[in-house]
Amino acid sequence: MTPPGNPAAAGAPSARRILIILMGAIGDVVRALPLLGRLRRGYPDAHLAWAVEPLSEPLLRGHPWLDQVLVYERNHAPWSFPSFLRQVRQGRFDLVLDLQRHLKSGITAWVSAAPRRVGFAAANSKEYNYWFTSEQIEPQPPMRLKLMQYQAFAEYLGLPAAPVEFGLSAGAAEIARAQELIGELPAPLLAILLGSSWPSRDIFPEMAAETALSLHHNHGLTPLLIGGSKERELADAVMRRLGQIPAANLVGRTSLRDLLAIFPRCTAAFGPDCGPMHIAAAAGCPVVSLWGATAPERSAPWGFDELTIKAPIPCHPCYLRHCPIDRECMRRISPALVALTVERAMTAALQSA
Repeated sequence: MTPPGNPAAAGAPSARRILIILMGAIGDVVRALPLLGRLRRGYPDAHLAWAVEPLSEPLLRGHPWLDQVLVYERNHAPWSFPSFLRQVRQGRFDLVLDLQRHLKSGITAWVSAAPRRVGFAAANSKEYNYWFTSEQIEPQPPMRLKLMQYQAFAEYLGLPAAPVEFGLSAGAAEIARAQELIGELPAPLLAILLGSSWPSRDIFPEMAAETALSLHHNHGLTPLLIGGSKERELADAVMRRLGQIPAANLVGRTSLRDLLAIFPRCTAAFGPDCGPMHIAAAAGCPVVSLWGATAPERSAPWGFDELTIKAPIPCHPCYLRHCPIDRECMRRISPALVALTVERAMTAALQSA
């Protein structure tokens, strides 16, 4: 293993073409953006590229710190993989950072033929990913925040310290779209994040609605329901319970880039461990996050770790996609506690304004 330090001091020339491999989850891509910022500062003249799948690609499209996005069309796998790998090989990268730590990303790094292929240590990898990298960072504590695990790559390369920034902002089209979606709804707005990529992390409609009703009656907050098309049934159940109060069901109607314009207009948000949770935090919207199957110690939204809520239950965190006891961990989260924590977030935001 090459010791941490300045890239040149580690016996390699300064990198001119750098590739980040992190293809999948929205939340992971958001949490890796501060590493991209440190790379841009540390290698100001380098060509920076990112290998990603279509789900998260909108977050990287037109990003000011990025020169190129290589998209792996996963929906057409395995037939799309060879052409994707050809793109990677043609990039002639001299430094590859494999943040994905799976077999697929390992193969991608290896095919790049980059002389420096940096990945996670064997203890933090899956599917023998470390076989395909030429260097590995120091082993990371499993419950260390993922954002900080990604930052460890910058430390390994000896890059200067820098503030945690995401570089995400909405363009004119997204701002206009947000205005169209929100319309004349009265402020202040409360984003309710519904659903997750794991069914075990989904919240219950009763809890979401009761929390929203309490915050509406006590503080005038107007609920905005946020989620993908698969959350439509859940959203309908929440809307029925909200009754006649002002609210908007935006589930299935927003893109990731729309969210970059919507969250800055919200006073607060609450919901389970999901990609939009990290987008909200990156946009500066206070997020009250609800935890069951997964752990806030590893995945809390940046800057709002004091607003995490988890129910006392022995099986937390189980890291199971499907809960065998009907999400008892999520069921035990009290609407009153969620509302109280949102109120605390609002007070803190007012004091810092």
